Parts: sequence; structure tokens; C-alpha cells
Amino acid sequence: MQSMELQNTVKEALNALYHYPDDAVRMQADRWLQDFQRTIDAWQVADNLLHDATSNPETLIFCSQTLRSKVQRDFEELPSEAFRQLRDSLNNLLKKFHKGPAIVRTQISIAVAALAVHVPAEDWGDGGIVNWLRDGMNAHPEYIPGFLELLTVLPEEAFNYKIAARPERRRQFEKELTSQMEIALNILTACLSISELKEQVLEAFASWLRLKHGIPGSVLATHPLVLTALSSLNCDILSEASVNVVSELIHYTASGSSGGVSVQMPLIQVIVPQVMSLQAQLRDSSKDDEDVKAIARLFADMGDSYVELIATGSNEAMMIVNALLEVASLPEFDIASMTFNFWHNLQVILTKRNFDISFGDEASIETERNRRLQVFRQSYESLVSLVSSRVQYPDDYQNLSYEDLKEFKQTRYAVADVLTDAASVLGGDTTLQILYMKLVEAVSSCRNEQSEWRPAEAALFCIRAISNYVSVVEANVMPQVMDLLSKLPHQPQLLQTVCLIVGAYSKWLDAAPSGFSKLPLVIDILMRGMRTSEDSAAAAALAFRHICDDCRKKLCAYCKQLFHIYYTAVNGEGSFKGSAEDSLHLVEALSMVITELPPEPAKDALEELCSSVVTPLQEVINQGPEVLEKKHARELTVYIDRFAYIFRYVNHPGAVADAVHRLWPIFKAIFDLRAWDMRTMESLCRACKYAVRTSGRFMGITIGAMLEEIQGLYQQHHQPCFLYLSSEVIKIFGSDPSCASYLKNMIEALFKHTTCLLTTIKEFTRRPDIGDDCFLLASRCIRYCPQLFIPSSIFPALVDCAMIGITVQHREASNSILTFLSDIFDLAKSSKGEQFLSIRDSVIIPRGATITRILVASLTGALPSSRLETVAYALLALTRAYGMQALEWAKESVSLIPLAAVKEVERIRFLQALSDAASGADVNVLMIPVEELSDVCRRNRTVQEIVQGALKPLELNLVPVP
Repeated sequence: MQSMELQNTVKEALNALYHYPDDAVRMQADRWLQDFQRTIDAWQVADNLLHDATSNPETLIFCSQTLRSKVQRDFEELPSEAFRQLRDSLNNLLKKFHKGPAIVRTQISIAVAALAVHVPAEDWGDGGIVNWLRDGMNAHPEYIPGFLELLTVLPEEAFNYKIAARPERRRQFEKELTSQMEIALNILTACLSISELKEQVLEAFASWLRLKHGIPGSVLATHPLVLTALSSLNCDILSEASVNVVSELIHYTASGSSGGVSVQMPLIQVIVPQVMSLQAQLRDSSKDDEDVKAIARLFADMGDSYVELIATGSNEAMMIVNALLEVASLPEFDIASMTFNFWHNLQVILTKRNFDISFGDEASIETERNRRLQVFRQSYESLVSLVSSRVQYPDDYQNLSYEDLKEFKQTRYAVADVLTDAASVLGGDTTLQILYMKLVEAVSSCRNEQSEWRPAEAALFCIRAISNYVSVVEANVMPQVMDLLSKLPHQPQLLQTVCLIVGAYSKWLDAAPSGFSKLPLVIDILMRGMRTSEDSAAAAALAFRHICDDCRKKLCAYCKQLFHIYYTAVNGEGSFKGSAEDSLHLVEALSMVITELPPEPAKDALEELCSSVVTPLQEVINQGPEVLEKKHARELTVYIDRFAYIFRYVNHPGAVADAVHRLWPIFKAIFDLRAWDMRTMESLCRACKYAVRTSGRFMGITIGAMLEEIQGLYQQHHQPCFLYLSSEVIKIFGSDPSCASYLKNMIEALFKHTTCLLTTIKEFTRRPDIGDDCFLLASRCIRYCPQLFIPSSIFPALVDCAMIGITVQHREASNSILTFLSDIFDLAKSSKGEQFLSIRDSVIIPRGATITRILVASLTGALPSSRLETVAYALLALTRAYGMQALEWAKESVSLIPLAAVKEVERIRFLQALSDAASGADVNVLMIPVEELSDVCRRNRTVQEIVQGALKPLELNLVPVP
């Protein structure tokens, strides 16, 4: 299609996209335009339309975005001689749009900056882009606004990974910019004389400061740009750009690349007084919220950047702390919360064990630590009072949208974190005392259902937040708190928090002198919570679990009462408002107490607990196979999940084994009739897994029946959970010689069937859970029974299966396959596995070149970059196992990639790092070259297709091209 025809088609498609009423036509136009942007013709068409005076705003925006994207991602499509023509065209466009539209000018500016990332300074000419820019501004002062925007985006593009530049070139570009920093700042300083450009100049200065190039603090302290930004802070209309500059200056003075705080002290001494002079404006009612937010941000930046200086507790430091307390007191939470990071970091410094400031001997260090804690004590006490009021439910909480409710909960979590920071400094008991006074004050106005319950709930929420910091034997406040709980109204939100606080202080109930005497009172509260609302029932069930966990020894004498609570809650006449998941907390609670009973009483209690669960299941089974088959999974799993919790938490192996043996006919009936149903099978396999884990070798004859069952059913129904249950069995019984024959037959049958299912990458993609659980089981076999697995006939077939599935996009399945291969390569590390190295080698060596090629393909684009570490480890383990032979495989694989995609120097760097890591160097040495090779091969779609086309990860028998 000729260029003019294409230009018209683009205009028509844009017109359809923005103005056509039919959605289908608009979607078709959108797809066509996206496809067009990827073509080589897009360069010329976009450039022509941008220069065309008749192009409408929609066309200009689309074409400027297209050109920006092409320069960023597809610059390599152009012949090298096209660079200057492109640069000059973009320069003309920058001049053309110097007055706007702003969005078009910005896209063109980014395109020029991206071009500069691709092209070295010596090829650009004129000493690089900054010099070129300076000359353009001198020659055409009328276009300065457009050039200033380019100067602003230049440093930002140094860190833009959308630009398909090689890592080496990206580093070089950053060096070019930092070497031209002085020229850039001189340009900006000269532009300060144009008053209407001051805001734009300061934004550009902030952008260059983000490079964090080491300009001495003494130079910046008197620099006109810095002085202009600081003086602008005191203008009636606060300049956003000046705030950005000062914020960047604060970060700059604390960054390692600038030399840090000590080197930058001259600049800090200029910044701090200027920012401190703004403190009065935090209270100025004439200031709008955005101005207050900007000032607060500067104080928060100072706190974060200078926290180590502030931690010394000097008079100057305390002035900043007081200003930060004032910010924390502001009513808008998003402003007050800017300080939260500072309070946390300060707490870390004040309380850390390895006090790294030299004060001589241990006693002197401890004295200094205590002095500092004392200095900041009052500040943290004030902080507790300030933030604790922020967690109160709003008046209209019942009408809050989902998003607003979510935001409110996040506010509470953030405040809870600040309270724990304060408790770390003040001590939990002192913090509790402050919060208790707020509770007493709140409770005085909270005497009935209709009264104001929200302040009391807020105080209790805060007391719960610091529970881990309060002494378990605290005797002054906690008894009074517990007494107050029963006197509060039964408002649902309040009752939920009351129940949660009971659970949070379960260790106190067990350890404090008066703690256990409060148990009847709190149990009564929990029973009330279970009957009031879904949320309070969930909180009560969780609290009940905590109490039974922490007070289990003392509660052994109260088993009857606990069973009564359990029956009332779970089997009562609809009184328990919680979900089935909440009821599991009650099962877990009872199971933990049963664990503490002597063997015989434990066996009886376990039987009673199981019988309450088995009855409804037995009733379903008694109604015949048709009824059992048609039941909704939820009607079965609600009971089966309780068995899982019983078997997991009743730690009496023999008693659990006996219970499973008695229950096996019920389990078998469900296995036989519901094997088609994934949800029921997952629930039942989970219960069996915990039974195996707890009972171990006590399982005896039942384990044989269980394995026979799942082995047969797997071949019919392919449920991944059967493989997962088998993994648990291998872990427990894999090294037991008496089980060897049986386990060998089982794993061979399971793996043989799986390798028949997973014959292509499409099958892995369709059944990722089977792939995941199959290779988890295989790794378990290598770890626990290599003697059964590695010599078996299925081992080579499973390695072939793994090679097919390495590049499956499903994260867990891919990781399981890569871990399995790494375990094979690392076999020499295992004492059990060493004797099987010759068998392993006979399988791996013939496949080594292909495995290496697939792993290199995975690093370079066949798998997402988030998997790099796992893939790199597998490649490293292979190289450590096979030394020079593996390095040759890697060399062969990398040499398949054309030089257009990966330069020789990049190949050599990667192979050298692999060699160094295989010889024992730190594995992290390998990661940087791996990431760079990955980055180079993924830099744009064309390169990625070239690399994958050369490595062909899905072809298992590629013959290398000579």
C-alpha cells in the first residue's frame, strides 16, 4: 500500500475509533491501528502526518505516540544512515509544536530523548545531545519552551526500560548525562531570566537531580537554581516545582552516590532552616490542602532522609521531630500518614541490638541507647495519642462503599503499625496505660446499645494492636480491661473487636496471675459473639482457637465444657452465625486441647469429636450411591474439612491412625463415588494427607488401602490431588524398606500415566496442576527414595516430559519442573543420591545440549522475566554437575542466537559468569549477566522472535546449524 493510501487509512481508522457509533467497528479500528503501529511503514506515515498541517488533534496525538513508541522499541528496524534524518525531523517537530498541543510536544520530546539513549554521543555529533540542545536554544530562543521539555525528560529516559537499548548502552548514556550535568544546569540557570519559564526550569532541575550525580554540597548550596527554589517556597502561591526541587535536594543529600550526609552538610544547612520556616504554615487556615500537603511532604522527606542524624536527639533534631508531630496531628489522614515511615525508621535505630555508633565499651553503648530512648519518649507518647483517634469508625460507616471501607481498613492497619513502633520504644505496658485512659474515657459514654460505641471500639482496636508488646504477666491494666469488656453493649462491630482482643491476649489469660480467673467471663463474651453477627462469630471462633492453643494445659480439665461450647456453636439450632470456615477454628481449638490429654482420655475425646462429624456423612452414604453422587460438593466438604483439622491438630499418632482405620469405609465410599469431583477429592486428600503426616508409620494397613485406591482412581480421573497425597506418603514412608516394593509400583504407575497425559506443551498448559503436582512428587522421590525412582524405567521418560514442559507459562508448574531438574543435577549433594550418578548421567548427558538450549531459551524470552532466578539456578546446577561439557552446551546454545540480537561481547560475558559461578563464585555473580542477556533478548518483539526462532525451545531434537 502506498504511503498516501496508508495515511488516509490511518485517518479513517482514527475517525472510526473516536466517532463511529458501532462498538464492533471501533474495536476493529483499534486492532488495525495497533497492528499498524508494529509495521515498518508506521515510521514514515506517522512522520508525514505530524508534518501535515491538515492533521486533526486525534491524528497528531496518535502519530506522536506511534513515533515515540517506534523510537523506543523498534529503532533497530531503521538503517544506520536514517538516524540523522530522523533526528532532524523530530527536531523540526519539536519546534513546530513548541506551543502545543502539550501532549504531542511531550511525546516528541520523549522520542528525541529515546533516540539519544540509542545513539552514542560521538555518533550524535555536536558533543552529544545536551550540547546539541544548548546550540539549538541559542540559535532559536523562540523555541525554548519546547527544548526545555526535552531537557526535562532526558534524565527520566535514562531509567526507562521501555527503551530497547542494551544494558551497556544504557549505562553509557547515564554516564554521558552525568558528564554533561554542568552544561545542563548552566542552560537552566540562563533560562531563569525568563520569568514565565521559572516553573518549567525548576521542574527540569528536579529531573536532573534524580540522576544523583555527585555535585559537591558546597557548590549546590550557593547555586542560583537551588536559591531560586528555596526562595520560591515562601511565595504566597506555593510553587509545586520548587517543592519538587527541594524534595529532590533532600533525597540527593542523603544518597550514597552524592557522598551522603557528611559530604552534603553545607547544602543540608541551607535546606533545613528554609523548610523549618514553613512550619507555621501547617496551621495557616488560609492555606489550601494541596499547599499544606506539599509542606508536609518536605518535612516527611527530611525525616526519612535525615533519620540517623535525628536519632542522635540533638536540639536541632528535636525541632524536626516536633514539626513531624505537628504533621501527624493534621486532620487529613493522607497528609498525617506521610510521617509514619519516619516513626518506624527512627524506632528501628533506637531499638536495634547492634548499636553501630562507637561509644566505647558495652556499658557506654547501653547508656547512650537509654539516653536516646528517654529523649524520644515524650514524642512517641504524643504520637500514640495523636494516631489512636484515627481508627474510629465514621458516622456513616454503614453506607460506605466497598472501596471506602477498604481504605478505612487500610488506615487502621497503618495506625496499628505506628502503635507497634511506639510500643517498641515506650514498652508495651506504658503504651497500654496511655490507651487504657482513652478506653476509660470512651466507656463512660458507652452504657447502652444506642449510645456512642465508636470511641470505645477504637480504643480497643489500638489495645489489640500492641498485644504482642504487653507483658504476659501485666497486673495493673489488663485485669481492668477484661472486666470492662463484659460491660460493653452488644453492638456488632464493637463485639467483633471485643472478641478479637480476647484472642489477642490469650497468652496473658494463661500466664498472668489473675488471667485464668477471667476465663469464664471471656468465654461468655465469645459465646455472645458467636450468636450476634457473621463478623463477631468469625472473631469469636478465632479467639476461641487462640485461647485453647495458649491455655491448652489448663483447659484439659474442662473438656466437657469445651465440647458443650463446640456443640452449641457448630451443631446448635442456627445459633452460630459464622461460616463453615469459622467453625474450623473451633475444631482446631478442641483438637489442640485433646493433644494435651493422656493417651486414653485423648482417644475417647478424639472419638467423640470424630463422631460429631461422621454422623452427617454416614447419613448421606446410607441414602445410597445415587444420593452421594448428586450431592453438592459443599455439603460433603464442610464435614471432610473438619476431619482434616482434627487429623492435623490432634497430635496423638496412634489414636489418629485408629480413627482413620475406623473411618476408612466412609472415605472409600466417597473416593469411589466422587472421584470425578475435584473439590471433594481435594478436601478428602487434604484430610488423608494430615492423617499420614500425624500418624506416620502407625497408619499400618490403612495406608496400603488408601494408596491402592488413589492409584486406581488417578488413571481414570486424573485428579492432581492424588499426586499431592502420594508426595506426602513418599515423605513419610519413602525410606522404609518394608514399603519399597509397594511404593515403587505406585510411583511407576502414577508417573507412567502422567507422561502419557503430558505429551505436548499444549497439554501442560491445559493441565498445569497435574504438571505441578507430578514434578513435586518427582522431587520428593529424589529426596526420600532415589533408590526406587532413579533406577526405574520411568525416570528417562519423566526427564523427557520435564523437557517438554519447562516453558509452560503457569508459574507453579514451571517452577516445579525446574526444581525437579535442579534436584537431578544436584544429586551429588545428597548422600542417598551419590550412588546413582552413573544412571543419572546416562539419562542427562545425551539430553544435555537440548536441556541447556531450552534453559537458555527460557532465560531469553520463553518464560517471563520473573522466573529468571529459578531458571538460572537450574542452568548453574547443570553446569556444576557437568563442568566443561555443560559450558560447551551453553556455548553451543548461545552461539545459535544471531549477532543481530546478541553481540559477541554479551555472549562472552554471560558464558564467563556461568563458568565463574560453576567454579564456586557467588551465585549472585551470575545474576547480573543473566539479567542483561535476558534484557537484550527481550528488548523488543522482533528481537525476541529472532532469539526464540533460533533457540526453538519446543523442538527437543534440534540439530545445530554449522
